Amino acid sequence: MSNNKHQKIGWKTAAAIVIANMIGTGVFTSLGFQIADIKNTWSIILLWFIGGILGLIGAFTYAELGTKFKESGGDYIFLSRIFHPFAGYLYAWISLTVGFSAPIAISALAMTSYLSPINPNIFTDWFGIGVIILVTAIHSVSVGQSGKFQSYATILKLAFVFVLIGLGFYFIPVENTALNFTSTWKEELYLPGFAVSLIYVSYAYTGWNSAAYITDEIEDPDKNLPKALIPATLLVMVVYILLQIVFLRHASVDQLANNVEVATISFSNVFGESGSFWISIFIGLQLVATISGYLWVGSRISYAMAKENPLWKSIAVKNENGIPVRALWLQGFIAILLTLTGTFEQVLLYASFALQLMGTLTVASLLWLKRTEGTYHSPGRPWLQYIYILFSFWVLGFMLKEQPYESMIGIGFVVVGGITYFLQGKRI
Repeated sequence: MSNNKHQKIGWKTAAAIVIANMIGTGVFTSLGFQIADIKNTWSIILLWFIGGILGLIGAFTYAELGTKFKESGGDYIFLSRIFHPFAGYLYAWISLTVGFSAPIAISALAMTSYLSPINPNIFTDWFGIGVIILVTAIHSVSVGQSGKFQSYATILKLAFVFVLIGLGFYFIPVENTALNFTSTWKEELYLPGFAVSLIYVSYAYTGWNSAAYITDEIEDPDKNLPKALIPATLLVMVVYILLQIVFLRHASVDQLANNVEVATISFSNVFGESGSFWISIFIGLQLVATISGYLWVGSRISYAMAKENPLWKSIAVKNENGIPVRALWLQGFIAILLTLTGTFEQVLLYASFALQLMGTLTVASLLWLKRTEGTYHSPGRPWLQYIYILFSFWVLGFMLKEQPYESMIGIGFVVVGGITYFLQGKRI
């Protein structure tokens, strides 16, 4: 076996994973669903600000949990060690079936949607499936290769996003702009649509905890895990708010409402069809980094679960370079299945509900953990965690009311996971 000491990654690569997992489809697609109900620009900025603050609280929390339990596996490790193996198993099940597989599938679906104007016969769902297979193969070699690929893909992603923001503020906004800075935002805060819109925002921020899933692949995690999680989350929050203003600046409410390709719509008003054509290509291409990040970290949760649960023991296998190849390819296979079933919005909503539910449990777990010397300590503990939990339950409650079908699918995944836990017999 090769020496895994040389396969560790630094905080910059770990931060690249966080950024790549966060900046995916959500920021380029969810505004269309939000503006169908929420018209005021201040309301939309507030949505993305709240999402960012919740993500930052989560990053503080996971930084402390990750430096306490220096094992890869994230929530599976945290919940299993603090509460009970059953709680960790449920999270790992959700991660494997929808939590990480769904963002991969959604990214593949969005990629083909953005690239299809080039050639609709080539850029079909099967193209997205091919990308998933290719990226899975790249991650099957070594941590070093995964780190290089992830870093380069994330640099390209950030370069594109910053260029997009710069162009968006440089050009004059359209006449019938969706920007609306009136006082109506105060009334919109009480609308059910505001709470449901937070689900879309929460999905867009999914990934702020990514580096915590690969703790034992990070050099000096006590120092580098917080350095990866917290600045990356702050950067993404600023980027998200600026992007929403840019999209609103260059399109009308009618153009954006209930449409997925909000970036293409906005920039077609600036550059015409030829300009939006290139914007679509780059949005599609930058999603490779997102697919890559979720494949990398998701497989580590599945591997951590497989080591301790007999039902999944067959995937608890690493190659000579320490890559959990079977868990990695299983993650890719499930993502492919999700790519072929369900609509974009449905997959997004039920995956978001399940992830929000289980992620809230992980944030709450910190309240049961005693502070120890030598680990990162979350600022504002426990009050920041209480704020996160209250907001989360508020959002989940509104989603149950407004989107009961998708919410019940999310709950259904949790229930099925619980059944498989008890059917498998004695744990390892």
